[in-house]
Amino acid sequence: MVSNLSKLEEVNVLASDASWAWPEALRCIFRPRGVNLLVAENATDFVNIIERRRIHTTIVDMDSEQSNGLATIRIIRMDYPLVPCLLLASSAGKSLLGKALRLDVFSVIDKPVDMHILRQQLNRLFIKKYDSDIFR
Repeated sequence: MVSNLSKLEEVNVLASDASWAWPEALRCIFRPRGVNLLVAENATDFVNIIERRRIHTTIVDMDSEQSNGLATIRIIRMDYPLVPCLLLASSAGKSLLGKALRLDVFSVIDKPVDMHILRQQLNRLFIKKYDSDIFR
């Protein structure tokens, strides 16, 4: 499969900030693929960045110190219902999965994040939504 995302098109992924090595770990997946990582500290940052840039997906941390992940996704959904969201959670019980499903979250990924699983989910999302195998 050939990537349909033009070489000229900027690919942007917006993720929750973290006090640990999370943003750098993401950059290791994204840099070789030419994907830009943008980082948001809270729900307001997510919306402000989405307003200004074309965002292909968000990766929201349920356990962020700055904001609750589901609340962040709810806020994103108000104005940007079609932006795909991945949710990271340290405990993904039935209740959380049900709420994530109602918010049309593409995938819930357990923490600590297995980067191979994250890349698989990003690959599924980009193939389904953008017909692109950029994360293969």
